[in-house]
Amino acid sequence: MNYKMSVSQIKEAVQDKLAHAFGVSLENATNEEYYKSVVLIVRELLTKGRTEFVTNAEKTETKQVYYLCMEFLLGRSLRNNLFNLGLEENFRKALADFGIKLDHLYEQEPDAGLGNGGLGRLAACFLDGLATQGYPAMGYSLRYEYGIFRQKLVDGWQTELPDFWLPGGSVWLQEVPDNSIEVRFDGHIEEQWHEQYHAVRHRDYTSVTAVPYDMCVAGMDGKGISLLRIWKAENNKFDMSLFNSGNYLRAMEQQAMAEAITKVLYPEDNHTDGKLLRLSQQYFLVSASIQDIIRRHLFAHSNLDDLPKLAAIHLNDTHPVLAIPEMMRVMLDECGYGWDAAWDIVTRTVAYTNHTVMSEALESWNCEQFKMRLPRIYQIVEEIDRRFWEEMRAKGVDEAKIYRMAPISDGYVKMANLAVIGSHNVNGVSALHSEILKDSVFHDFYEETPHKFTNVTNGIAHRRWLNQSNPELAALTTELIGRDYIYDADKLSGLLKYQDDAAVLDKWQKIKRSNKERLAQHLKKTQGDTVDPDSIFDVQVKRLHEYKRQHMNALNILATYQWLRENPNADFTPHTYFFGAKAAPGYYFAKQIIQFIAALAKKINSDERVNKKLKIVFVENYCVTWAELLTPAAEISEQISLAGTEASGTSNMKFMINGAVTLGTLDGANVEIHEAVGDDNIILFGMTASQVEELKRSGYNPLFQYQNDPIIHRAMDELLGGFEGQQFNDIYNTLLNQDRYMALADFESYRAAQQKAEQLYADQKVWNKMSLINTASAGRFAADRAIRDYAGNIWHASPVPPIKNTGKK
Repeated sequence: MNYKMSVSQIKEAVQDKLAHAFGVSLENATNEEYYKSVVLIVRELLTKGRTEFVTNAEKTETKQVYYLCMEFLLGRSLRNNLFNLGLEENFRKALADFGIKLDHLYEQEPDAGLGNGGLGRLAACFLDGLATQGYPAMGYSLRYEYGIFRQKLVDGWQTELPDFWLPGGSVWLQEVPDNSIEVRFDGHIEEQWHEQYHAVRHRDYTSVTAVPYDMCVAGMDGKGISLLRIWKAENNKFDMSLFNSGNYLRAMEQQAMAEAITKVLYPEDNHTDGKLLRLSQQYFLVSASIQDIIRRHLFAHSNLDDLPKLAAIHLNDTHPVLAIPEMMRVMLDECGYGWDAAWDIVTRTVAYTNHTVMSEALESWNCEQFKMRLPRIYQIVEEIDRRFWEEMRAKGVDEAKIYRMAPISDGYVKMANLAVIGSHNVNGVSALHSEILKDSVFHDFYEETPHKFTNVTNGIAHRRWLNQSNPELAALTTELIGRDYIYDADKLSGLLKYQDDAAVLDKWQKIKRSNKERLAQHLKKTQGDTVDPDSIFDVQVKRLHEYKRQHMNALNILATYQWLRENPNADFTPHTYFFGAKAAPGYYFAKQIIQFIAALAKKINSDERVNKKLKIVFVENYCVTWAELLTPAAEISEQISLAGTEASGTSNMKFMINGAVTLGTLDGANVEIHEAVGDDNIILFGMTASQVEELKRSGYNPLFQYQNDPIIHRAMDELLGGFEGQQFNDIYNTLLNQDRYMALADFESYRAAQQKAEQLYADQKVWNKMSLINTASAGRFAADRAIRDYAGNIWHASPVPPIKNTGKK
């Protein structure tokens, strides 16, 4: 596929789109209409490229990768696709001839509201990596009408507002109503045996229509195009008899309840209705996706016998694990397969990535609720459970161990257990995390089926997070080592020969300064915050969770503030601390931490004794677009989770490739970052995972830390007293009496690491060298590498081979 367009061709195409799609002239068109016209042009190119790519894949019987995930955090798409197709500069020139700035059109696009955090951003990076390396792939998710939520702080308290992303984002989506699929909920099951044939009828069910919307994601140079298919829930069956009998609200309710499935990502589930909605979302995603995958396969093949050879279905975390019983349902009830043959096909096709050791994320569903909402799927899970017990007993496995491993126990369906049983491979997302899975989370399974377990460390789309987000640094990198690193991130190591080059390090420092100024201007414009680009930019941006320990960061800032109040003339390098985080709507303690940070920011930023040296900025409604500004400007990357709790992290990789120095624990992928950069180019603190476990066993008492560390004592006392009219008794009491993630145990070490960072920063030549070495060592954390690992070790997939030119017309 040739994606080249000259400036004159682009101008003609834009004018044509404005006239025919929006009925406006060049002179009268708004920036929004220009933006949508450009998107439509790019979308047509991508659709043609995708068609050609898939046709080649089908001709060569190349294995298709199907990636199921509850979220794909894409961010904005226009710049990404223009860059990858090599069209950005020509579009910039063509639009300039019309008096239009391409950068202004970028601002017209909202962040696609299809994700929340690292899980969804990883999935988006993988679509880029799959396409760039020529693997035919489809992502499957849901078309959330309001996405996660728009965060607004009111007196420091997180308030959730709907995220209206579709008005500007839907132009990327192509509805495919002819491929709509029926998904069934509720009702009851009738079974009949006709000699050897088992017939199943689902009666009195609620039918919801899954309508697909497709979005293309370009790989570099358009070599491959990935497709993201997202499902919208609709119910167009209006019950006239209910309505005519006076049950107006009941008649409308059936429609509204069906469409609630794709209203919001991760609805609050601390009540029964919320739990049932989440279960419905997950089944809706997998049922529509599995039916679509099987239909696509049967369109070209007479049966499903060779599905494992031609398709890899990947479950990204536990949310899509119902794909396993749903595949069984389709094969048993609709395709006439027997259990053993169907189970063999399923287990050779499906693989599972675990993303967390947090118990709340290893989902389980109450059996009664599950059975009521998904009666046929529950029957199948019961049969999987029965056969699993039978198999394990035959192997002589201890009954207590089988009970821990079973898909059903204690009145709950255990999704993580079901995932391991029904998959041919299970992987963690960093070397440390994968060992923890084998040693603790899935230890029983590892003992029985060690061959299933492997590791694939996460990766980021380095072209987006370096070339697009940090164009000045990318330009210098290209000048120094050429363009090969764009395709092979390992080539970034070529920068190492410049680590002692004073001229290069000076340029490196100036680029960081420029990115800090860019962020400062944006903050002033959007939030009214004034920050000093001469201060250290220390950044912690990620989901708000106790294990990520934003409260430890804030408590250290409070302690530093107390010291500065008493020593206003002390030699202290000015610091600006950035936070960006959303808390789950029902996670009350996480919201209190946000309120603590916001109140502390207000107190410090208004105190003229210290506010020239110390400042806190909380970035409201943190998202991919904010990340693209914060990451290139960051100098310290806060990766401070308690060792053994963060599966991998991906923000650590984004900061690293942009030259920020990691200040962190030996947790998740920090362990591998340490291996890559060496002792001198990372600032480590805190306990290791094994030391954490030892402290837990011996009995951790946070009160001891409070009583024996005067800095902790004093900071905690001021926290208890509250400030800016806010009280933080819950945070105080939780830290003092529980401290589940040992913030006080690691506090002294964390403060020492902060002081070490300040000392290193004082010698800018040393700091710039550390920064360069981090960028040069980031190649192993590219999504391209992660995809090759998955393809080689788990999916057994190959890129689409080039079509041979026979010379015939």
